[in-house]
Amino acid sequence: MRSSEIGGQAVIEGVMMKNRNQYAVAVRKPDGEITVDVQKIEKKRKGILKAPIIRGVVAFVDSMVIGIKTLSYSATFFEEEEPEKKKSSKKDKEAEAELAATEDAAVAEGEVAEVKEVSKEQKDEKKESAADKALVAGTVALSIVFSVLIFMLLPMFLSRFLAKVIESQLVLTLVEGGLRILIFIGYVVAISQLNDIKRVFAYHGAEHKSINCIENGLDLTVENVRTQSRQHKRCGTSFLLFVVFISLIFFLFIRVDQVWLQAIIRVLLVPVIAGISYEIIRFAGNSDNKVIVAISKPGFALQKLTTREPDDSMIEVAIASVEAVYDWKPFVEQVRKEQAAAERRAAKEAAKAEEAAKKAAELKAAAEKKAAEFEAAEAKKAEEKKAKEAALAEEKKAKAAEEAERKAAEKAAKAEAERIAAEEAAKAAALAEEERKKALEVNLDALDKVLTVSEEEKGQEIAFKDPYEERKTRIIPVEEEEDEILKALDHYFVMNEEDEI
Repeated sequence: MRSSEIGGQAVIEGVMMKNRNQYAVAVRKPDGEITVDVQKIEKKRKGILKAPIIRGVVAFVDSMVIGIKTLSYSATFFEEEEPEKKKSSKKDKEAEAELAATEDAAVAEGEVAEVKEVSKEQKDEKKESAADKALVAGTVALSIVFSVLIFMLLPMFLSRFLAKVIESQLVLTLVEGGLRILIFIGYVVAISQLNDIKRVFAYHGAEHKSINCIENGLDLTVENVRTQSRQHKRCGTSFLLFVVFISLIFFLFIRVDQVWLQAIIRVLLVPVIAGISYEIIRFAGNSDNKVIVAISKPGFALQKLTTREPDDSMIEVAIASVEAVYDWKPFVEQVRKEQAAAERRAAKEAAKAEEAAKKAAELKAAAEKKAAEFEAAEAKKAEEKKAKEAALAEEKKAKAAEEAERKAAEKAAKAEAERIAAEEAAKAAALAEEERKKALEVNLDALDKVLTVSEEEKGQEIAFKDPYEERKTRIIPVEEEEDEILKALDHYFVMNEEDEI
């Protein structure tokens, strides 16, 4: 939001608005009429007085002077009316009588009397002006002294009561800063409960709303002003809160042990702290930076106490004060142009952003498509690999089954061959046994014949059959054959006692 560079303050039943070298005080009088007084500021700040920080101190003092003047001016419309009414009732007749005498005297005395009267009035005005200036200067000085005592020195002395309990100077400084903030907020809360102050705070809200209206590029009408916020970044409430917080930061780093020296340092640093706070407020009024908005939020929160929603009659007073010192129409036109340009830039940026988002969406879609295709290809590869592995496993399984079947068949064939061989061996053994028996019988018969040779057969040859003749084609263990022969011989050649004799 662009700054209009105008500022103001609420006064009794009115609003003061300041623009550059002039200010206006609009007050709604008891009869409902709005009176506006415009004053010029003759002093021009040059040289070092316009330097950063120093200009803040000067602006702070000027605002206090103008504030007290305007408050005093607005108060003059609400002095007790009863004494004035009594005086006027007594003097009504006297005034009528004196009017004719004054006219006659004026005619008689002529221009000389008029000149004397004018010179007398000028002298009276000069005396009143000097008295007013002295009163304002004294009030400003008293206000500054009161503020320093209450908001700077009182928290320091209160925190020093805890010095016996808290040894850390850093902690004491933090306690002092906390007390300063509490005293300030407590002061604002306390005065906000007064009925007269509530109306002043409502005019304060009207002041903010009027400035916000033109700074937002709207025509300065009651309807437009009513819709605006009653918080403003350049408000004096925010300025004072910045003073409190910055003083805390300063005193954290500038520490001394002597209490009297601490008090002197705090008093001397007041202008510096006020100057820095002014620069922050001034910068905040011309910036929409997120950091600036963030540090302005505590001030906005406090402004909820120092401002109230105004009624339409209060808004009318604020508008009259603005229009007396500020030609808002060119400013509003410029703001609208800047807003339109900003909207066009925003639209272009939005279009670019939309185009970028579209491209990003297309790129994302393409990337997702490629990713999907890649995933599908990988899934297909994985499926093919799985199918191959399954086929290989099935093939291995089939081969294993075939091998097992082959081995089983071979085992069965071997078992069958062994069975057949066993049967053939058994048959051969049986046949051999039978042949052996036959051979033994033949041999035994032959032996019998040998042993029982008759007289007739002595001259004949005995036919002896070779028991091994038929077995030459088969392999028979020698031990078995010998055992059989020995058994046969033992059977047939065992002699009894008679034979031995």
